[in-house]
Amino acid sequence: MTVILGISAFYHDSAAALLVDGEITAAAQEERFTRKKHDSGYPALAIDYVLSEAGLSLDQVDQIAFYDKPFLKFERLLETYVAFAPKGLKQFGMAMPVWLREKLFLKDQLIKELRKLDKQFDAEKLLFGEHHFSHAASAFYPSPFEEAIVLTIDGVGEWATTTVAVGKGNKLDILKEIHFPHSLGLLYSAFTYYTGFRVNSGEYKVMGLAPYGEPKYKDLILEKLIDLKEDGSFRLDQSYFNYATGLTMTNRKFSDLFGEPVRKPESFQLTQFHMDIAASVQAVTEEVVLRMTKSLAKEYGIPNLCMAGGVSLNCVANGKILRSKSFKEIWVQPAAGDAGGALGAALSVWHKELGKPRKVNSSDSMKGSYLGPLYSQQTIEEELASCGARFSSVTEEEMLEQAAQALADGKAVGWFQGRMEFGPRALGGRSILGDPRSETMQKTLNLKVKYRESFRPFAPSVLREDVAEWFELDGDSPYMLLVDQVKQERRRQMSKDEDQLFGIQKLNVKRSEIPAITHVDYSARIQTVHQHTNPIYHALINKFKEKTGCPVLVNTSFNVRGEPIVCSVKDAFRCFMGTDIEVLVVGCCILNKKMQDSLLIENYKEKYKLD
Repeated sequence: MTVILGISAFYHDSAAALLVDGEITAAAQEERFTRKKHDSGYPALAIDYVLSEAGLSLDQVDQIAFYDKPFLKFERLLETYVAFAPKGLKQFGMAMPVWLREKLFLKDQLIKELRKLDKQFDAEKLLFGEHHFSHAASAFYPSPFEEAIVLTIDGVGEWATTTVAVGKGNKLDILKEIHFPHSLGLLYSAFTYYTGFRVNSGEYKVMGLAPYGEPKYKDLILEKLIDLKEDGSFRLDQSYFNYATGLTMTNRKFSDLFGEPVRKPESFQLTQFHMDIAASVQAVTEEVVLRMTKSLAKEYGIPNLCMAGGVSLNCVANGKILRSKSFKEIWVQPAAGDAGGALGAALSVWHKELGKPRKVNSSDSMKGSYLGPLYSQQTIEEELASCGARFSSVTEEEMLEQAAQALADGKAVGWFQGRMEFGPRALGGRSILGDPRSETMQKTLNLKVKYRESFRPFAPSVLREDVAEWFELDGDSPYMLLVDQVKQERRRQMSKDEDQLFGIQKLNVKRSEIPAITHVDYSARIQTVHQHTNPIYHALINKFKEKTGCPVLVNTSFNVRGEPIVCSVKDAFRCFMGTDIEVLVVGCCILNKKMQDSLLIENYKEKYKLD
C-alpha cells in the first residue's frame, strides 16, 4: 500500500487530500473545520480528517506533497520589486518581514507541524511541486480522458498565471506559460476590487452581477488595459494597476479611465455603472478564454479540454467554451482553486514521481467530489440531542417523502446527507434546497436565509436524465461548473414594459416555469444529479418530481454569507437556528423550526464577517 498526502496552505483555501494506491480517498478544506472562511493556515484539522477517513496515522504516509515552491515565489517577489523600483517600497517593507520570518522557511514550518503527529517524521518524505503543475495535475489525472489539453488560469502561482499542458496516459507536460504580472485572474480581481467586492472571494459576485448590465466598457478595456492577441495570449498595461507593487489592486489612473472612484464595500448602492463594469470584464474574460481555447484546439488537434485554477470557476465562460465546440468534451476540476492544489500535488507524486499508471475512470474518479466527512445515523442522533434539538427519526423512505413535501409546500429545507463536498460548491451533501417554481424563493433565500445581496442567482439541481427537457445543455455538469440557457419552451414571454427594465428592476420579473433559478439573461448554473454518485439526492429530486412534475430543485450552499459551508451536524443545527430555514433534514432525522426551543435561536446575520 502506498499512501500520499497532499497539502495546500499559506495563501488561501488551505486543504488536505489523501491518495491510497492512487485512489482519491478523502479531501477537505481547512475552513470547514475551523469555521474561518478561506482559512489559509496550516491545515491541521483537514489532515487529521483525511488520515482518519482512511484509518491511518501520519507515520504510515509514504510521501507528502506541498502544492507549490515558496522559494520561486520569493524570487518573483524580489524581482518584481527590483523591476518596479522605487515604486512599491512600502509594500516591500511590509512583505519582507513576513517572508523572512515565515514563508522563506516554510519547509521547516511544515516539518515542525508534521512532527506534532509523528515525532520521527522523515523530512525526505516532503516534496514540493510547482503551483500550476499541481493545478494541471488536479484537472487531468482525475478526468475521464486518456488524452487532453490542460488549461490552468488563476491569479499567480510562483511565476505562471496561465499554463497550457498536454496530458496523455500518466504523462503531463506544461508546454506554454504566461507570467506575472500579466494575469487574467488578477485582471478580474482588479475589477472585483473596483466594484467594491473582496478579492479572492467576491469574483463570483461580479460574474453574477454581469447579466444585469451591458458590456459598454469592453472595447475600452481591450484598448487600454489588455493587449489581446488572436491566439488568446495577452499583456496587461501595468500603469493602470497597483497589485505588483502596491497595497491595492488598481490606481487613480484606472479610476479616471472609467470615470468613477473605487466603490467602498457595502458603502453605497450598486448602480447601473457597476453592473455595466461587471458585464464588461466578464465579456473580456470570455473573449480571452474563447480565443485561447479555439487556438489550442486548432494547434494540437486533441478533442478534450481539462481546466483548473481560480478562473476555471467562471462557469459562464466554461459554458461558452463548451458551446463554441472547439473541444468535443471539457472537464473542470470541482476544487479548481488553491484547495484543489493539494489533490494535484498528491496525484503528481503518484503519476509523475513514482511513474504509476493511470486508470481512466469514465464514470467519476472524483466520486462526485463527495470526499469529506460522513456521519452515521447514530452519530447524527447523538449530536442533535447534545444540541438540544427536537427531532424525529424516520425511515429513509419517510424522510424522502417529508422532505419532498416540504419543498413542494414552498419551504426552505436544510439538507445534510452523506459525505461533505470538496470544493466551493454545495452539490447535494451540504445544501439548502427550495422549490424552483416559486416566484419569491430567490429573494427569500438571499435576504432571509443567506443574508446576502438580492441580485445573486441560485443554481438548479436537475436529474441527469431530464436535463435536456429543461435546459439547452444536453450533457453532464455534475460539479455545477457550466452555465447554459433555460429551454426556450420553458421560458415566459416578456411584455414590452418588462423588456425595457434596467438593472436590479429585472430581478422581480418571472422569466420561466422555474423562476427561482432563471437568471435575468435566462441562464442557469446547472448541476446534473447522477444516481451512481449521489443516490439519496437523486431519490429526493425524483420524489419532488412525482409530486410536482418538476425534476429540478433550487440548490445553494448550507451556510450564510461569510460562513464556510457547514461540515458537522452541530454546524448544520446552528445555521438552521440562525436563519429562516423552516425544515432541517439530517440523515433520517427531521427537524421543524416551529418545534425547536426558542432559546436556541441565534443571530446569524451578524455572526460572520461579510465576504
